[in-house]
Amino acid sequence: MECDADWAPSLHLGHTEVKASNLDRSNRRVKRQQKSQTPASPVTGPPTRDNTDHEAEIVAAAPLNQGHLFNITRQHASTVFCDTIHVLYAHLSPLVHWPERHGMEVSMPHQFVELYVWQHPYVNIFKHVRVEEWKKSAKKGDVSTCMDKSLRSVVFRIKGPVPASNYILIPRSSSHSLGLTGRYFYLLFKPTPAKYFVVHLDVAAKDGQGVRVSFSNMFKEFKCTATWVQFPFLCGAAKDSVYESTAKSARHDLVGPAPSMVRWTCLMLDLQYTLSVYLNRHHSHLKSVKLCANMVVKNMFTSDLLLDPGVSFSEAKRMGLATSQGTGPMPRDMSFPVPKGNSWHDLYDYIRFPSEGTKLPFDSIQKSFPSHAPECVPPQKIPMREEARCVNLSKPVRERLSLIQQITSPRPLPRSRAPLVTSVPELGVVSTIHNGNHSNEDWCCHGGGQCQQELTGCGPSRPPCVADGGGMHLYVHTEDDNNSSEDSEAEETRVKLHPDPILRLNRIIGFGGATTKCALWTKSGDAVVYPCHAIIISMKISTSQQRFFIGHTDKVSALAFNGNTTVLASAQTGKHSFVRIWNYHKGNCLTMIRTHSHSLSSLSFSYSGGVLCGVGKDSHYKTMVVVWNTLHVIKGGEVTVLAKAHTEVDIHTMMVAFFDDTRMVSCGRDNVRLWRVRNGALRSCPVNLEGYHSLDFTDVAFEEGDSEQQLEDHTLFASSRSGHILEIDYSRVVIKNVRRLRHSHRREQGTLNTGPGIAVNSISLSSTFCATGSEDGFLRLWPLDFSAVFLEAEHEGPVSLVSVSADGLQVLAGTSTGNLGYLDVSSRGYSTVMRSHTDSVLGFSVDGIRRHLATASGDGTVRIWNMDSLQQLYDFVSEDSPSSVAFHPSQQVVSCGFSSGIVRVFDISTAQLLAEHKQHKGEVVGLAFSPDGELMYSACSLGSLALYNFSEEDHRVIRRLCNVVARGTERAPDALTVSSDSRCLAFVGPSEFTVTITDAQSLDELLRVDVSILDVDSTSLDSALKVCFSPACTGHLLVATSANKILWVSTKTGRLLRKVSKVHKHRCSSLAVSEDSRFLLTAGHKAIKVWDYNMQLDLNSQIFVGHSQPIRQVSFTPDQLGVVSVGDAIFLWDILAHPVDSLTDSRPPLKLSRVSPPKSALKAQPEPKVNGMRLSSGMPRETAPLPSSPSPPLDISTIDQVDQEAFGFLSPPQASPPVPTSGSGLSSVSRPAMSFLKVTELTNSSPIDTSQVDEVEFKGKKPTRPDCYRHFTPRFKTSTLDQTAVVPQPGGEGMRLKAVIGYNGNGRSNMVWSPDQGLFAYSCGCVVVVEYLHTGCQRHLLGHTEEISLLAVTNDAQTVASAAGGSSGSRSLICIWDIQNGACRNTISYHRGAVQCLAFSRDDLFLLSVGDFSDPEVALWSSRTFQLLSTVNVSGSIHDAAFSPSAANQLACVGSQGVFFCLIHTQGLDVDLEVQRVSAPEEVGDVELTALCYDTNSILFTATNGGHVCVWDPNAQRCFMTWEADEGEIRVLLCRGNRLLTGSNTRWLRLWGVEAVQGMEPGADSGAMVVLEQEMMLDGTIVSAAFDCTMDMGIVGTTAGTLWYINWKDNSSIRLVSGHKTKVNGVVFSSDESHFASCGEDGSVRVWSASSNELVVQFQVLNRGCGCVCSPVLSSSKACVAAGYSDGTLRIFRLASSEMEMKLHPHPVAVTAIQYSANGHVILSAGKNGLVAVSNPVNAATVRVIGDHKGAPITTIQCVNKQYKEFGLEGNEMWLAASADRRVSVWAADWSKNKCDLLDWLTFPAPAYLGDDDPPPSLAAFCPADPDLVVYTGYGVEKELSFYSLAKKRVVKQVVLSHWATCFSLSSKTHLIAVGSKERVLKLIKSTSGRFQDFLHHSDSLQTCHFSPSGRLLFTVAYNEILLWEVQGL
Repeated sequence: MECDADWAPSLHLGHTEVKASNLDRSNRRVKRQQKSQTPASPVTGPPTRDNTDHEAEIVAAAPLNQGHLFNITRQHASTVFCDTIHVLYAHLSPLVHWPERHGMEVSMPHQFVELYVWQHPYVNIFKHVRVEEWKKSAKKGDVSTCMDKSLRSVVFRIKGPVPASNYILIPRSSSHSLGLTGRYFYLLFKPTPAKYFVVHLDVAAKDGQGVRVSFSNMFKEFKCTATWVQFPFLCGAAKDSVYESTAKSARHDLVGPAPSMVRWTCLMLDLQYTLSVYLNRHHSHLKSVKLCANMVVKNMFTSDLLLDPGVSFSEAKRMGLATSQGTGPMPRDMSFPVPKGNSWHDLYDYIRFPSEGTKLPFDSIQKSFPSHAPECVPPQKIPMREEARCVNLSKPVRERLSLIQQITSPRPLPRSRAPLVTSVPELGVVSTIHNGNHSNEDWCCHGGGQCQQELTGCGPSRPPCVADGGGMHLYVHTEDDNNSSEDSEAEETRVKLHPDPILRLNRIIGFGGATTKCALWTKSGDAVVYPCHAIIISMKISTSQQRFFIGHTDKVSALAFNGNTTVLASAQTGKHSFVRIWNYHKGNCLTMIRTHSHSLSSLSFSYSGGVLCGVGKDSHYKTMVVVWNTLHVIKGGEVTVLAKAHTEVDIHTMMVAFFDDTRMVSCGRDNVRLWRVRNGALRSCPVNLEGYHSLDFTDVAFEEGDSEQQLEDHTLFASSRSGHILEIDYSRVVIKNVRRLRHSHRREQGTLNTGPGIAVNSISLSSTFCATGSEDGFLRLWPLDFSAVFLEAEHEGPVSLVSVSADGLQVLAGTSTGNLGYLDVSSRGYSTVMRSHTDSVLGFSVDGIRRHLATASGDGTVRIWNMDSLQQLYDFVSEDSPSSVAFHPSQQVVSCGFSSGIVRVFDISTAQLLAEHKQHKGEVVGLAFSPDGELMYSACSLGSLALYNFSEEDHRVIRRLCNVVARGTERAPDALTVSSDSRCLAFVGPSEFTVTITDAQSLDELLRVDVSILDVDSTSLDSALKVCFSPACTGHLLVATSANKILWVSTKTGRLLRKVSKVHKHRCSSLAVSEDSRFLLTAGHKAIKVWDYNMQLDLNSQIFVGHSQPIRQVSFTPDQLGVVSVGDAIFLWDILAHPVDSLTDSRPPLKLSRVSPPKSALKAQPEPKVNGMRLSSGMPRETAPLPSSPSPPLDISTIDQVDQEAFGFLSPPQASPPVPTSGSGLSSVSRPAMSFLKVTELTNSSPIDTSQVDEVEFKGKKPTRPDCYRHFTPRFKTSTLDQTAVVPQPGGEGMRLKAVIGYNGNGRSNMVWSPDQGLFAYSCGCVVVVEYLHTGCQRHLLGHTEEISLLAVTNDAQTVASAAGGSSGSRSLICIWDIQNGACRNTISYHRGAVQCLAFSRDDLFLLSVGDFSDPEVALWSSRTFQLLSTVNVSGSIHDAAFSPSAANQLACVGSQGVFFCLIHTQGLDVDLEVQRVSAPEEVGDVELTALCYDTNSILFTATNGGHVCVWDPNAQRCFMTWEADEGEIRVLLCRGNRLLTGSNTRWLRLWGVEAVQGMEPGADSGAMVVLEQEMMLDGTIVSAAFDCTMDMGIVGTTAGTLWYINWKDNSSIRLVSGHKTKVNGVVFSSDESHFASCGEDGSVRVWSASSNELVVQFQVLNRGCGCVCSPVLSSSKACVAAGYSDGTLRIFRLASSEMEMKLHPHPVAVTAIQYSANGHVILSAGKNGLVAVSNPVNAATVRVIGDHKGAPITTIQCVNKQYKEFGLEGNEMWLAASADRRVSVWAADWSKNKCDLLDWLTFPAPAYLGDDDPPPSLAAFCPADPDLVVYTGYGVEKELSFYSLAKKRVVKQVVLSHWATCFSLSSKTHLIAVGSKERVLKLIKSTSGRFQDFLHHSDSLQTCHFSPSGRLLFTVAYNEILLWEVQGL
C-alpha cells in the first residue's frame, strides 16, 4: 500500500494483525496499577483511543494548550503524544488501516476532538453525520442512492425541478451546527444535464452574524446583501465539446441549464475569501449545507488545505507539495478514479472560487480555462532552479542538437538608438491614474482624429508611459535605453517616414458597440453624435461629414450633452470604466473622471452643464450613483464629487431634471424614483406606483416646459415594456394618469383600444407630441394625451432609442440591429444616418471601379456599401456564416465564401446567382481573383484549394487539390494571394511552417519555402501567418510569421532577401503592399502600421490605433488613395502621401469585353418548376426606396420578405437549383439595403394594400401515385397553420400537454419499441409520444406542425428520428430527438414530398431518408452532424429501405421498379452511393415490392403487394426463393433469428419459421423450407411492428388506431393504445371526472379512465355515425352516457353493465347536439333540421318538440341550474340552443312541472359569406361565473367573443379574436376560455384581462374543446387527435 509521509494514515490500534503477548499485557497492567496508586504523578501515556485521523507531523508541532482538561501538563502531553504517534507509525505502517471518521469521534475524548485533531487535515461531511442513516441529516423529495459506473462508488441522486421540495439538508435541524472551521469547502458533484440545481451554505462570521452563500446555474447575475451572497454557476462540459468552446470564448449569458455533456466536478469554495471580499467579515465556521434539485453528489468536505484533485500522491512528492505548506493532493476517499494513461482534467472539471484565470462574467463560479497545470502552488513558495544534470548523448542526438543550436542560439543585438517623442496629446487637467495592466499598442490622438507617430526600433521596448490615466498609452520603442536621452537636434537629423502622419481617419461605418441606446442631437439639429465602439462620432446629416472624439480604451456605453450642446460627456464600459468630458466644438478632452469601477451605463448632464450624474458599479459590483460638480470644467477647473449613493434597486435610465440641477429621476425594473442632492448627500424616494409596481420601466422624460415654473407644475412620463405610460406628478410623487399603448386592430379608425401592449423601449417629448420607440420596430408619434398615433415609421429591428430635436421637427431613432436614422415630422420623410454590422467584420473587398465595398461579418450578413455616401446598397442574411468576400477586378460580380465550404458568385447588376460551388468541406478561408479577371481561387480550413475558370459562362472548376493549404481558420479571410501579373498564386501550406508558390493557371507547384529555418538568426521555429506579393516587384513575396517578423522571400529561389523583426507586439493579422511598392501595411491586434517598403529610413513606420477589437483585415484601396481596415467596425483612412507620377504598371491590361454583363445575364433563363412556392434566385436585394409621403391618405407598404434557402432578393425570380437544408445549414432571410420603413398617418387612413408576389408553378407531367397501400398518403386537410401565432415562452405556459389519446393509424412505421432499453414511442398527429409502459406516463416531443408519417430509432435507443410532410408546398421536416432530455438535436428539410422511409445504419453512423413518389430520392446523412453525404435519384417509387445488419456499408431499397442494392463508398470526407437495380422475379408477376428486412446472416426478405415473400442473396443480387404468404398486400416484414413476421392489409399477422432457408439449394421446393407457425387477426391493416430479439413478444400498430401487445407464446393480444380511426365529434367528462367519453364518425362511443387514459369500454353501432355525446350529473354507480347518431336515434349506455340501456328515436334526421338537463330528468337533443326534442330517459317518451330554430342545424345545447323569478318566470334551470343561422334562444324550465318558457332570443347579424367552405359555426354557452351572461361567437362583422347580459339585454363585453372560432369552452372555476380555430391554433384567453396564449400542437383544425367540471383539465380535438391538457392558469 502506498503511503505518503505528509498524509500519515490513521492508526487502528486494535487491528487484528497486531497481537500483544500475555507478557505485554501483564506489564501494562502492572504499570497502570502503579500509576493509580500515585495520583500526584502525571499521566505518561496518550489518551485511550481507537482511531486518530490526522497528520502526525502537524499534530506533533501543535501545542496542547488545554492540557489541564486531562490533568496533565502541556509539555508532557505534547511530548508523549508526538513520540507515541511517531513510534506507532514507524512500526505499524505495513499493517496500517484507514479508519472511519465516525470511529474517531466515538473513541476520542470530546474535548480533544473539538479542540485539536478531528478537523485536520479534512472533514468528510457525509461520514461525519452518517448521512445514509438520515438521523443527523434530512432529505426531502426524490432523493436516492445509486451506483455510479464512472466513479465506481455509491452516490446520492437528487431529482425534481423544485429546489424547495427536493434536497439534502445537513444537519437535520437548524438548531444544530456543523461547526466546521475549514477555510475551503469542497463539493464533489455532477449537475443533471439540461436541469437547474441550487446549493446553499450557511456560514457563521466571527462576529456571530450568519451569512448564506448560494450558487446555482439558475441565477442569472451576482447579488449581494448584508446576509446573503448569490453567485451564478457556469457548468463545464466535456473536453473539446461545443459548449466548452463556447464557454471559453463567450463573455456573458452562459448561465443556464447544465449541458448534455456535463462532467463530474470538484468545486472548491474559499469561504474566508468570500466573506472577506464581499461582506467584509471574518469567517468562523460552516453551519449547514443544503443541496437542492437535479444533481448527483459523491461527497463534500472542508479543509484548511488547498488541495489539487489532479495530482496523485507520487506526483505531489515530485512537486514538493506538502500539507505543512498548506497544499497537497486530494485524499483517496475523496478523489475521482483516473484510468491508467488518462489525465484527470480530461475526465473531470476542477472549479476554484476565486479563480486564478480570467473570470467572465464577473462574480460567477465557473471553470478556468488557461491551463491544466496543477493549480495548488504552495503559498509563498519560492521557485528554485534545479542544478544541471550530466546526460550521455548518442552521436545522432548530438548532431541533431548541434543543428538546433545553430538555428536557435541567440545573436547579439545591434546597438540601439534613442527614442523620439514628437508630441504628447493635450488631454486637459486630470489626475493621472496609473494602470499597468494595459498592454495594447495604443495611440494618442487629438479631437480632430490625427494620430501620432510610433517610434520604432529593433531593440526592447520601454514600459508604456501613461499619458492620461485612461489607458491611452504612448509606447516609445527604444533601441538602447542608455542612449534614450539624446538631444532634440540629434532627433531632428533622423530620417523618418513622411508625411507625418501618413494616414488620416476619414470615415467610419458603424454604430453602437456596447449600446445602441445613446445618440444625441446637437442644439442646432444639423448633426448627430453617436458612439461606434470606442470612438465617438459627430456626423452632419446634410453632408455625412464625420468628426471624431478619440480617447476611450473600451466601448463607449453612454453619452450626454449639456443644454447648449457645448460640453459632451462620455463613459466607457468594461473593467476600467471612466468618464471623459469634451469641449464639443473644439473636440478636445477637458478632463477624465474615474469613480466607478466598471459597467458605467447611464450619464445625464444638467441643462447648465454644472452637474453630471452617472450610474455604474463599484468594486463590489453594487450599483452606485455619483453626482459630479462640472461647473468649472470648461475653464480648466477640476471635477469634484457632490454626492454618491449605493442602491439595491435596478436603474435602467437616470436623468437630471432640466429645471433643477439638484434633482434627478431614475427608472428601472419595478421602480421609478426621484433623487435629490442636499447637504452633500444623495437621497431618493420611490414614486407610489400603486398597482403598477411590477412593471419593467425603460425610460423617463419630462414634459417640456419653462425652468422657471413652479415645482408642482412639472410632469414626468415613464415608459414600460408592458406598454404602460405613467404620467407622474413630480411634486406629489404620485401617478396622475396611466395609459397603455396597444397594437391597433382597426387602424382605419385610429383607435388603439384593443390588442396586446406595445413594449416601449424609449420615450422623448416635445412641446406638442411624444415619440416612442418600441420592441415591435415602430417609431410612433403621439399627441400628449396619447389618444391616437398620428405618424409612425416601421424599422427592421426593435427601436432602442428615440430623441426629438430641440426644434421638434426631427426625431432620431436607433435600433438594436445597428441602424440609425431620423424622421422629418413636417415632410414625413425618413433618412438613414448610419447602418452597421452587429458583430465583428471578418473581411472585405473593394470594387475600385464603382467604389463599392463588400464586407462579411460574424452577424451572418454580407453587405455592400457605397464608399462615398456610406450607404448600404445590398444586404445578404444567412444562417451559414460568411467568412470571406472578393470583388471581380472589372465586373460587378462578388464572390462569397461561407463557413459550410460553399462558394457563391453573384452578378449584382443583373441580380443573378451565377454559380454555386461546393468544392470544400471546411470554412472558406481565402477567396481571390486573378488581376486579369480570368481565374478565381478558393481555399478552405481543411486544406483544399480550388481553381475556377471565370472566362466561361458556368464558372466551372478547373482543378481541386486536397491537403495543400495549411489547416485552420486563423489565416482567414485572405489566405491566398495572386501576383500582379496573374502568373503565381501563393499560400501557407501544406504545413504552417511552409509557404507554397504555384502556377496560377494550373496550380502546379513552383516553389516551396520552409520559413521555420529560413531565418538563421531566429531563436525559435517560425510558422507563417500571412503572405502577400509585392505588386511592383513580382519577385518579392512577403511572409508574416508567428515571431512577429516580416520576411521578404524571392519567388525565384526561395532565398531570404530581407527581414523586419518586432513588427507588432501581437501577431500580424493582415498584410498589404501598395501598388507602387512604396508602402507596406500591417495590422496586429488593434494597431495598424504603415512602413517604408524598402526599410531604408531611421524610423520606418508609423502606428495608428482606433479599433477596440482585433483588426481582421487591412488593405489599400484600388486607387491607392486610401486604406480600409475592418474589425469592430469599418474604418476608411486617407493616405496623405503624394502619389508618384512616374509609376509604371506591370500588370497586363484588363479585357474591356469583360466589363459588359456576362453571357449568362443576357441569355434567357428557363423558369424553375416549383409548385406553389415563392421563388428567389439567391441574389442580394436591391436598394430599398426611402419611404415617401404622398398626399393623404398615406399608404406606403413595407417590403415583402421572401424566404429563400440561400439568399433573398427583390428582383424578378430566376432559375436557382434547390439547396438542401438542415438544422445547421443555410436558411437565409434577405433584408433591404435601406431601412424599410412604413410611415403611416393614421388619421383618415385606409387599409394597407399588401403587394403580392407572383407564384410560378410546376409545369409538366405530374407524378403518378403507386398502386401500393404501403406508400404513405397524408390525410387530406383544408386547414393551414397560422405562422403568426403567439406561442408562450418555455416555462410560462398557462397549460401543459398531459396526455395524447390515440395512435395515428394512417402513419407508416410510426411506432418504435426497444425492449432492452425500455423505449416505446409512437406518433399521433404532429406529436411524438414517448410512453413508459410500466407507469403509463407520457413524454411529448413537440416540433412538427404536420402529420408525422414515420419514426426511426438508433440501435442504442438514444436517438429517434421523426418525419412529417411540409405545409403549403414546403419541404418535409425530419426532426432528430435526444431521448434522454427530449430535446430536438437537429432538423432536416430536404425532400419535396413526404418522407417514405427512415433508417439508421447498424453502427448508427448513417441515417437514410427516402422521399415519396413525387420525389423518389434516396438521401444519406451523417448521424453525427446530420450533414448530407450523398443522394441518388431513382426511377419509380421507393416503399421501404433497410441497412444490412452485418455490413455497415450495405443497404437495400424496394419499390415499384424492384430491389435497389446500395453500397456506401467512403473516401476521406467524400461519401458516394453505388446503386444496382434488380427487377422482381418473374414468378411473382407484375407487382410492386412493398417491404423488406434482413436476417442476421444478411439474407434479404422482400414482400409484394400480391402477398408473396421473396428471398434474396445480396452478394449475388439474385432471388432464390419465393412463396405466397398472404392474400393481400404485405405491409410489414420483420425477421428475428429464424422467424419471419408478415403483416398485411387483410389484417392477418403471421409468424413463419425460416430456419431452413439459409441452407436452401437453388431449385429446391420452397414449400418445404418455410413453416407457418402462428397467425392472428387484428382490427385493421398492419402498419408498424416491433419485436424482441426472439420474436416472442412485440407491439403492432394497425390502421384502426390501435397498438397491440402480441405474445406468441400465449397466442394473446392486449390493447396498449387505442384511438379513433375517424373524426371525433365530441368529448365529455363525467361529473366526478373519473371517466370521459368520446364519440366518432365510425359509430363508436368510447369510455376512458381519466386516471390512466386507458379505454374502459367501447360501444359500437355499425353503419351509423355518432355526432354527439353527453353525460348526466349522477353518481358513479349510475353513471351512463347518451349519444346521438346520424339516423336520428339516441342511445343510452350504462357503464356499470357495459350495455345499451335504452334506444330512443326522436328525430328523423341526424342528431347534432345532445345534453342532459341540469337535474338529469330529461334529455334535450337537436337535429340537423333545427328541431329540439325533449325526451324522458326513463320511459323513452318524447315530452315535447321545440321548433323555434327549424330550418337551421342546432350547433350547441347547454343546461345550467338557475332560477329567474325576477323575469316573472318559474323554473329552476336554464338552457340555451344556438343554431347555424346565428340565433340563440335562452329558456327557463322546470321539467318536473313540464314547464319550459322562452326567456330571450338573440340574433347576431353578419355579412354575406363568400368563402368556398362552410362558414364558422355559431356557438354559445353560459358563463360559469355568472349564468346571467351568455357568451357567443360565430361568423359576423368581427372575429370576437360577445358577452351578452340577460339582465341588461345587451352585449356588455367583447373579446377580439385573431381567427374565426370553430369551438370554444369556458372554465367553471377560472375566467379562462379555450378557443379553437381552423388555423390549428388553440387559444387560451383570460376573459377578465384579455391576456392569451397560443398552442400549436394539433396537425388539423380544431373541432372540439371541453373543460372538465373542475376546470383543471381540458380536452381538445382535431379530427381524430385527442389531447388532454393540464390547466395552470394565466
